[in-house]
Amino acid sequence: MGRWFEEAVFYHMYPIGMTGAPRRNEQSEVTHRFPQLEEWLPHIASLGCTAIYIGPLFESTSHGYDTRDYRLVDRRLGDNDDFKHFVEAAHGLGIRVVVDGVFNHTGREFFAFQDIQRNRESSPYCSWYKGLNFGWNSPYNDGFGYEAWRNCFELVNLNLWEPQVRQYLLDVIGFWIDEFDIDGIRLDCADCLEFSFMEDMRRFTSEKKEDFWLMGEVIHGDYSRYIKPQMLDSVTNYELHKGLYSGHNDHNYFEIAHTIRREFDQNGGIYRGMKLYSFVDNHDVDRIASKLNTPEHIYPVYTLLFTLPGIPSIYYGSEWGIKGRKEGGNDDPLRPAVDLQEVLADVPDPKLLEWVQMLGRIHKEQPALANGTYQELLLTNRQYAFARILDGQGVVVAVNNDEKDAELNIRIPVEGRTYTSLTDDREPEVSGGMLHVTLQPNESVIFSF
Repeated sequence: MGRWFEEAVFYHMYPIGMTGAPRRNEQSEVTHRFPQLEEWLPHIASLGCTAIYIGPLFESTSHGYDTRDYRLVDRRLGDNDDFKHFVEAAHGLGIRVVVDGVFNHTGREFFAFQDIQRNRESSPYCSWYKGLNFGWNSPYNDGFGYEAWRNCFELVNLNLWEPQVRQYLLDVIGFWIDEFDIDGIRLDCADCLEFSFMEDMRRFTSEKKEDFWLMGEVIHGDYSRYIKPQMLDSVTNYELHKGLYSGHNDHNYFEIAHTIRREFDQNGGIYRGMKLYSFVDNHDVDRIASKLNTPEHIYPVYTLLFTLPGIPSIYYGSEWGIKGRKEGGNDDPLRPAVDLQEVLADVPDPKLLEWVQMLGRIHKEQPALANGTYQELLLTNRQYAFARILDGQGVVVAVNNDEKDAELNIRIPVEGRTYTSLTDDREPEVSGGMLHVTLQPNESVIFSF
């Protein structure tokens, strides 16, 4: 048995968007939208999801990543008691809860930055931010300059070398563990954080909660720099994300297979033994249903998400095919409000929803999908088959991105086993050390052995 997060299927909730909360926080009162979010929990459980990544949650000014107060739940969503109840309800269904940790920067309304605005050089918080210079100015005409995240000057970069800042943020993490019993943190823009700060975080959280999960948002570079016993458990697998949609759009399964070999092959895979966080879309990238040139490719895409090495994650609404593309710098189309009860009463794509539910069940029932080794069995531009093997048992997965039927002869990974379809009632023909199967256009199948 692995640790809980290594065997999890995640559901990704962007609460400000999915509840239809105002995009700017200009209210003084608290609006209790967490009951809306709690309504999602039985649905999430029905997908086979065992963990939720929800965020951002800190009190903020706009999109949630410009923090005002780290110890308050955003008033557009509710109060601290509301979130505490949400976590209790999730735990009651066997679902872990992971929140966003926005520790690289704060918003301009954060108390330390406002103190600098008032007191300038006399502020005790001058060392809390990077690049503070009272001889410069900012786009907001503050009368001083500062370093901003990617020149977005509403996001002021914290100085994580300042001991007071580190201690403040560790105290915040301790507060969220003690107050809400969260199970992990997804570190926003982890590739901008100081490694020694993440090491401090690992030591601190392990003492608070032994199985606490730390996952980092990392887009480019060497993921193994972050995944270490003394640092993070996992990072976002953007490399595989790219392959999952472009490998289908280009009818090129070699791209996906190359990525998996490079990352997880038992002989030389640079991330072998590591559990990366897999996804086909999220709150920052176009929805998978909008990215695919052939809509029916969404079925093999989800099959691969759930069966290739990694920790799979579903972004809210994509399980029934929500569409959405960025509009320039506007991410709102990726983060729509959803009335869950209305949707479930008339599901837009019930076939896709049922397919995702089945994949969630298979992932839970087949330990090899979480902890098994990967073995490539067949590869062409348009067909791909592989095995996940754990202690001589496991699954064979085959996918077809072609517009016509495909006759596959798949090498058997383990002799002397009975191969049984988990996705339909077909009985595969086994002869000459091969598994013979016909896949219809854009079809996929999973066999247990």
